[in-house]
Amino acid sequence: MTGPPEPRIGKEFYDAGDYFDAGTEHLTSVDSPFQRYRVRKVMELYEPGPRERVVDIGCGWGTFSFVLAERAAEVVGVDFSERSIAICQRRLAEEPRSNLRFVCADGGHTGLEAGAWDLVLAADLFEHLYPDDSARVAAEANRLLRPGGRFAVWTPHRGHILEILKNHDIILRRDVSHVDYKSMARMRDLMRDAGFDIDRAYYAASHVPGLRIAERLLQGFVPFLRRRVAVLGRKPGG
Repeated sequence: MTGPPEPRIGKEFYDAGDYFDAGTEHLTSVDSPFQRYRVRKVMELYEPGPRERVVDIGCGWGTFSFVLAERAAEVVGVDFSERSIAICQRRLAEEPRSNLRFVCADGGHTGLEAGAWDLVLAADLFEHLYPDDSARVAAEANRLLRPGGRFAVWTPHRGHILEILKNHDIILRRDVSHVDYKSMARMRDLMRDAGFDIDRAYYAASHVPGLRIAERLLQGFVPFLRRRVAVLGRKPGG
């Protein structure tokens, strides 16, 4: 017999719990190897130009919002967690950016202007979304973008050896907020169903030096060496 289903993780998990506090130095420090890797790889997927307007959905600690503000004309970071937005607002007060603002809103219903944005970014977001929410966020990304605008997605691959170990509490601790990992095929289908054409879709290697070499050489043949799912969608037209 299977036990009762786990309670659905929602906004209160991020606002009332220790998600934004516990063991997050590698996430909050812009100089950590993990963050440098993350920024570099996501910008390889798509880097906006100086006239482009960007929405960063699931902005978390604001990492990509601040990075994008150095590159784009306007950036809006969106997160449904009040705690996330408070963290981002504090950093913005310390490091002002005239072209950056943060909004506390559901990623599936941001309230932002439709058809006005050049890039929507969802970096390390979709693993935190249940299937119904995933569909809503993808649809919202399409609504926000102008024709020809891009939707960039970066999310962990569940079948990678590190995720397998983590989800069995071996070496690393399971992240209970990762409620629904997406495979490459599923992520592509999600985006197509929301009306996107797929411009690029590939597996990205990890930041761990020795493992990274093995991943680059063998990930085409060995599924457990496929670290990150990277997909770039484009809204038709434009």
